[in-house]
Amino acid sequence: MEILNHLDFATALKALAPELWQGLMIALEATLGGFLLAVILSILIAVGRLSHYKILRGLLLVFLEVIRGTPLLVQLVYMFYVVPLLISLVVQFFIPGYQFQLNPLVAGILGLGINYGCYLSEVVRAAILSIDKGQTEAALALGYTHRQALWSIVIPQATRQAVPVFGNYLIMMIKDTSLLAFITVNELLLRTQAYASQTFLTIESYTILAVAYLILSLPLSQAVRLLEKRLSKHV
Repeated sequence: MEILNHLDFATALKALAPELWQGLMIALEATLGGFLLAVILSILIAVGRLSHYKILRGLLLVFLEVIRGTPLLVQLVYMFYVVPLLISLVVQFFIPGYQFQLNPLVAGILGLGINYGCYLSEVVRAAILSIDKGQTEAALALGYTHRQALWSIVIPQATRQAVPVFGNYLIMMIKDTSLLAFITVNELLLRTQAYASQTFLTIESYTILAVAYLILSLPLSQAVRLLEKRLSKHV
């Protein structure tokens, strides 16, 4: 009980507020970049898995299993530490002494985008399969090619159906940006760790961090619910 009497949330909040604001900007940058990449990859992977090319479907299935079968944290560490080494080794065959370096934030965006893109691809694929095939047949009858019918008619409708699920994954990604601290991205968690280790205000620091994530995610969760209700009225 003695430790509770020495808690100093006011001091911790005053010192952490500007740090958390800067960390928040970095976290939002990583989230927006990662989610944009995830959406693009999810559509491409979903379309690829529905293609008529067995080799392409097989390669994508293996890729999905590898990504979904390994933790996101391991993928981020691999992207930041291992991928630059592999690229350097390949390029050194042509340019001796070449050393490739990857910015931590860029590595984080790539890691988040690839990981979430694989999971979202299943959402998009299911949404595409749920679209009535009669719409594609009608488009073909009007002179559309299969590719035009897919990208002009099916994909837009499927994406609209997947929007609520996309919103939930967006909220998850915002919270998963805390993992970027392990690849030296100076976001919310890393800044809080640094402050807590210097001041020993551990309880205060991490409690404020948790509240900051709540303040960030709860309004987004409510917005996703409202969007889901609005879209359901037009189905």
